[in-house]
Amino acid sequence: MADLLYFDADADSDEILRALREDGACVLVDVMSDDLKSRVGDELQPFIDATPTGRDDFTGRLTGRTGALVARSEASRELVMDPTITNLANQFLGPYTDKIQLHLTQIINIQPGQGAQPRHRDRLAWGGYVPTEIEPQFNTIWALTDFTEENGATRVVPGSVGWPDDRRPTDEETVQAAMTAGSVLLYSGSVIHGGGQNFSDTDRTGVNITYCLGWLRTEENQYLSCPPEVAKKLDPDLQEMLGYTMGSYALGYYSDPNGVSEINDLRPPEFILDRSPREKASSAALITDQ
Repeated sequence: MADLLYFDADADSDEILRALREDGACVLVDVMSDDLKSRVGDELQPFIDATPTGRDDFTGRLTGRTGALVARSEASRELVMDPTITNLANQFLGPYTDKIQLHLTQIINIQPGQGAQPRHRDRLAWGGYVPTEIEPQFNTIWALTDFTEENGATRVVPGSVGWPDDRRPTDEETVQAAMTAGSVLLYSGSVIHGGGQNFSDTDRTGVNITYCLGWLRTEENQYLSCPPEVAKKLDPDLQEMLGYTMGSYALGYYSDPNGVSEINDLRPPEFILDRSPREKASSAALITDQ
């Protein structure tokens, strides 16, 4: 059985990326400050309390999943844009895209009595249509509570990134990502994993924030979860992470249904936020089909 590697927050990025590419997962220890952890918990607890549990065995009949974290929590925005994480995400996904985007934000709250989630690969969100040689995702789970073997720490199968689809992991090949509150599990879209069984008497609470290639459809619809009237108040870097920018030369423009622009009817999404595209996106400001 392969071990799950643990790194300090200031560890060499090449070592972290090597572990992600070879093992599919690793843990950064004690990344989140106590202050940020407290603010995230305080801001989101009312939503966690109000969230019903899952509808099936995969989402978890005793597991609450709360989304739209960017719109609901200012502190969560700091996690989304954590520079260590976004730098790693850009490097990890960089071979396949010139821009990453926010794929989903979700509190996963595993309650006592919840069984183990079926092991799976997150890349199957795209139905298996992304070629296996392309890695579509960079994923994180930030621990708001300690993750232990008893309360359902995420189960990971290190080294499974290159396995054929018909290979099923054994329990002996699966390890749990036990970690202290404030630590973060990093894992790829290709590694086999799943939530653990909670046979403790306390909740296991984590913040699942994931990023994907800029040319893929996201799991959480950010334009509905964080609509323009909310997004226009955010930092431009976060706006772009949400997808309010061109994914490439011709991905993501919009036309205003209320009127035609005097310049061009096909506009980059920054305009709906009352700002112009940045220089790096300026080539997409006017979109024409020659």
